[in-house]
Amino acid sequence: MSGEKPGHEKPGGAKAGGRKRFYKDVSVAETAVSPPSYRILLDGRGVRTPAKRELAVPSRAIADALAAEWAAQETTIQPQTMPLTRLVNSALDGVAGRETEVRASIVAYGGSDLLCYLAEGPRELIERQSHAWGEIHAWVKAAFAVELILAAGIMPVIQPPAMLARLDGALGKRGALELAALHVMTASMGSLLLSLAVLHRRLDVAQAWTLAHIDEDFQIERWGRDAEAEVRRSQRWSEIVAASQVLAS
Repeated sequence: MSGEKPGHEKPGGAKAGGRKRFYKDVSVAETAVSPPSYRILLDGRGVRTPAKRELAVPSRAIADALAAEWAAQETTIQPQTMPLTRLVNSALDGVAGRETEVRASIVAYGGSDLLCYLAEGPRELIERQSHAWGEIHAWVKAAFAVELILAAGIMPVIQPPAMLARLDGALGKRGALELAALHVMTASMGSLLLSLAVLHRRLDVAQAWTLAHIDEDFQIERWGRDAEAEVRRSQRWSEIVAASQVLAS
C-alpha cells in the first residue's frame, strides 16, 4: 500500500515523479472549509496524487512534514526519499472509500501476529522473545482483554474470533490516512500488537521496531550483516517512521 509514487501536474500535464525538480518554492495552504485541511503548494500550485486527487491532509504537522520532503528534493525528484508523500498518496488513492476492507486487512494480521510465534531455539533467543514480547502480551491483555494463543515454531494457530474482534475495537475509529499508516506499520513489522502499542503510546516506534527484529538481530550477532538485507530494512524503517508521524499527529 505504500508503493505509490508522488505525483504533480505540471503545466503540460506530465507527472513530476522521478523527473527533474521543476519548482522553486514549497508552501502549505489552509483550506477555507470546515474542518480545515492543508494543501501542499509548489510555486503556488497544488500537488496532485497519481490518481489526480489534491494532496491535502487534516493536520498542519503532517502538511509541514510533507512540504519538507518536497523541499528536500534537489535536482531530481526521488520518490524513494519521500515515504510520507507515498503514504498520503496511498491513503487518498487506495484507502479512501475502502476503509472497511483495509481495516479488516489490518485486523487479519492479529490472526498470525509475529509476537505469537516464539522460536524453537536456541534458548537465548527464546528467552529474549519471551521476556520482551511477554510484556506486550501482558499489556494488551490488561488494556483490551485480548489474550492470543502462543506457539513455538512456524506451525499456524487459529486465534479466537472474539479476540480478533477485540483487536478491531482497540484500533478505535480511524480515517483513511490513519488506516493507511496502521497498515504500513503492521505489515512492516508483521505485528498488529506492536502497532497498537505505538498507537496507544505504550511503545515508541523505535522500541516497537526493535521488538519486531529480535530474531533478525540475533542472527546478525551470530553471522554478521547482509548488505542487501540492510538496504531493505532501511527502506522499511523510513516507511514506518512516516507512518508513526501520521499516528502521532
